[in-house]
Amino acid sequence: DGPRLGRAIRAAAETGGGIVLTGCGTSENAARGIEEVLTDALRRARVPGPAGRGPSRRPSSRQAFELALDPPARGLVVAVSHEGGTRATLDAMRAARAAGARTALITVSDRSPGAELAQFVAVTGEMDQSWCHTVGYLSPLLAGIAAGAAIRDVPVERDEIVDLLRAGLATADAAESIARQLGSVSRIVIVASGSDRPAAAELALKIEEGAQLPAVARDVETILHGHLAATDGMTGLVLLLADPVGRAERTARAIDVLRAAAEIGMPVACIVATRVAGEIDAPLTPAGRIVVPEAPGLPAPVAALVATAIPLQLLAERLARVRGLD
Repeated sequence: DGPRLGRAIRAAAETGGGIVLTGCGTSENAARGIEEVLTDALRRARVPGPAGRGPSRRPSSRQAFELALDPPARGLVVAVSHEGGTRATLDAMRAARAAGARTALITVSDRSPGAELAQFVAVTGEMDQSWCHTVGYLSPLLAGIAAGAAIRDVPVERDEIVDLLRAGLATADAAESIARQLGSVSRIVIVASGSDRPAAAELALKIEEGAQLPAVARDVETILHGHLAATDGMTGLVLLLADPVGRAERTARAIDVLRAAAEIGMPVACIVATRVAGEIDAPLTPAGRIVVPEAPGLPAPVAALVATAIPLQLLAERLARVRGLD
């Protein structure tokens, strides 16, 4: 289904109607990740806008409730809903169709309620067994990656993606060690930038719904503009940095955040790519670190989102265990 979805997205880009990704909760975070993947794919493929006038419009993502109140009158709305039954997402699809936009749905089955509202359905096929929807985050990302490969007219880089996922599975011990360090904090702040931001939002959601610990995602730059005033030694911080684009600048600014956190006495951990880990002094991450491999053969957002998908879920799950929750 990924290639068919990619062709539909490319057609929407070429006609200039715009592409909007939407969802709620985990699906919204996956939609934001897919936005990053598709933006990169359309740029790499140099997909033109209408009549060849300049590049196509960048895809956008919007929360489903807000989209239902103000739907686009043209273009393509790609909804993400794991079980295909989220009311706000279905309302957004209905509103988009009524306004004149085409609709697509990434979901587990073409027999879901949402499938009846979609003109195209991309089926992921595996029902999530986790209440926290761990498969429900990764599966639509993979569908979006397949669509992006179709837009670029290349095969999906399966081997590289599988290698990253296997490497993620190997981070369980590191995740457990960090969870023990952060299990007694009063709340957790996750900081990220670039295409790591959807993963940061997903980690915050998983910590809140799984470990039942208050958590929030902030941009690397944003947190330095006032938010640290509300933190103390009982506030945990997790840096997430795997996006290779603009890495030198992102890493330098992230180190500023870590130094500020050290002055406050915050327990800090990180999920970072190998090269980033080598540039961050160990004392700046006293709660530990999960190091994910580089994947230079993959598009930047694909590499970042796939590399962090399993580690962030493991960290949230281990935090739940440390806090005595199932």
